Amino acid sequence: MSLRLSMSIVGEAEAEAVRRVITEDGYLGIGRETHQFEKEVAAYLGVAEKNVVSANTGTAALTLAVDALRPANWKHAGKPRVLVPSLTFVASFQAILAAGCEPVACDVLPETGTLDLADAERRLTPEVFAVMPVHYASNPWQIDEVHAFARRHGLRVIEDAAHAFGCRHKGQKIGSFGDAVCFSFDGIKNITCGEGGLCVLFNDKEARIAADARLLSVEGDTAARFAGTRTWDPDVKRLGWRFHMSNIMAAVGRVQLGRLEAEFIPARRRLAAIYAERLSALKDVALLRQSPDDFIVPHIQVVRILNGRKEELKAALAARDIPTGVHYKPNHLLTLFRPAAGSLPFPVTERLHGELVTLPLHPGLSDADVHGVCDAITEVLG
Repeated sequence: MSLRLSMSIVGEAEAEAVRRVITEDGYLGIGRETHQFEKEVAAYLGVAEKNVVSANTGTAALTLAVDALRPANWKHAGKPRVLVPSLTFVASFQAILAAGCEPVACDVLPETGTLDLADAERRLTPEVFAVMPVHYASNPWQIDEVHAFARRHGLRVIEDAAHAFGCRHKGQKIGSFGDAVCFSFDGIKNITCGEGGLCVLFNDKEARIAADARLLSVEGDTAARFAGTRTWDPDVKRLGWRFHMSNIMAAVGRVQLGRLEAEFIPARRRLAAIYAERLSALKDVALLRQSPDDFIVPHIQVVRILNGRKEELKAALAARDIPTGVHYKPNHLLTLFRPAAGSLPFPVTERLHGELVTLPLHPGLSDADVHGVCDAITEVLG
C-alpha cells in the first residue's frame, strides 16, 4: 500500500461492534449505544455524563455549543460575534455562522499557529460574546491565558478541540475543564466514529439546550430515545437540527475509545518524536512550539518550511510518492468570510500559509515509514 497522509485505523473489533448493533439491537439511530458512548467518554474525561453531548460531526458539535452559549436576550443591533483564528478548518467559521452568529477572524502566533490574544483584543467590539481558541495540530497553547482573557472581557470560551482528544494540560484532560469543549471523531481523528463529534458543556442548562437542539429541540427527546422510546407529546421552543449520533457510529467510537490510551496515543507520539528528532536540525524547517505543560497527542504533523522552499519540497516529495497537505487555507481568504476593505490585516496567518506543510502521520505508519519521509526531506533541504 502506498503511503497515506492520514487514514482510519479500524479493524475486526469495530466491524464486530457494528454487526452487534445491527443484529442484536436492531435500532440504528440514536439510542442505547449512543448513550453508552457518552457515558464512557464522560468517564474517560472525568466529567458528569449530563454535560456530554454527542453529535454526528465535529462541526455539528461546534454549532450546538455556540448556539447553547449564545446570549438569550441580545441587546445589540448586530449579530452576536465570536473571535476565532483565521488559521483553522472552515468548519469553525461555518459552525459560528450556522448558529446565527458572526465569526471575527483573528491573526495567530507564528510559533504555534494558535490564536494571538493581542490581535484578538484589537478586534473586540460590543457584539463579541465568545472566543473560540482552536487547538491547532492538537496544541492547547496558552489555554489558561485564553480563559483569563475571556474573564477580563466578559466572554465565554468555546474550544475547538477537534484535533485534541486525548491531550492534557497540566495533567488535566482537554475536555475536563472550561466553558465548552468540542471534539471531532471523523475518519482520521485521534479516535473515529466514522463520522461524529461531541461537545462538553459545563453549564447544566446549556448542556440540556444542546442535547435537545441536536434532536430538533424536541424537549426531553434525548432521554426518551436513550431509554428506547420516543417523546410523543413534545414541545419545541427554539431552533434545532438533526445532529444526533447514531448507534452505529457510537459502536465504532466505543471500540476506538478503548484503543486510545494503549495503542493510538503511544503510536502517534512515537512517530511525532521521530519527526522532531530528525527535522529539528534542518535550517529550512521549523517545528511548531509546544509547552512542557501540555501532553500532546498529535492528530497532524505540521512543519514550517522556511526561505521560500515550501513548493520545492512538496513537489520533491510528490515525485517520491510521499503525500503532503496544507492545514489550512486561512478563512479570511475565502469568499464567504473575506473581511471588509480596510479591516485589520493578518500578516502572520498569511506568512504561515506560505510555509506550513503537513506530513504523513497516523498509527498505521511504521517508524521506518517516518524515517523514509525524513530521509527524503533531508535529501531535498539538507
